[in-house]
Amino acid sequence: MRVRVEQTALPGIGVRHDMMTESGRRLGVVSHRSGRRDLVLYDADDPDGCSADIPLTDDEAEALADILGASLILGQLSGLREQAAGLLTEQIPVPAASAYVNRPLGDAKVRTRTSASIVAILRAGEVIVSPGPSFRLEAGDVLVIVGNRQGLDGASAIFAADDPAG
Repeated sequence: MRVRVEQTALPGIGVRHDMMTESGRRLGVVSHRSGRRDLVLYDADDPDGCSADIPLTDDEAEALADILGASLILGQLSGLREQAAGLLTEQIPVPAASAYVNRPLGDAKVRTRTSASIVAILRAGEVIVSPGPSFRLEAGDVLVIVGNRQGLDGASAIFAADDPAG
């Protein structure tokens, strides 16, 4: 459902944004020209009457936006998790004895051999996103890999081996 937000200019004050919730409650935010914000909850019996007016500092408004945004994002991630059933992410360390230490990542042919994908590498507190095939691995690198259980197990075996044939 798309929520309709109404914007109303308040001459000499600022602007008010109002919305109606699915449960029938009307709420709004008054943004004053001074920068102050008020969260407004309208009376359930009289939609033009205000039952609560809560002034918000910049920090409070930002915290409220973060809370609402975080819960929305978590809900979306939960939906994605359901859509991607069987898709897993794992962090796999590269041991010093691995045949791929000091070699380009492409030599391991992980995607070809396992259908799993290396999406990032963690190295000394740094994150290397989407490393290319010429990226040289070091002992202690941690590979962030996405795939199904079989692919992740296969990738783990590739990097644990001290023989490139695996």
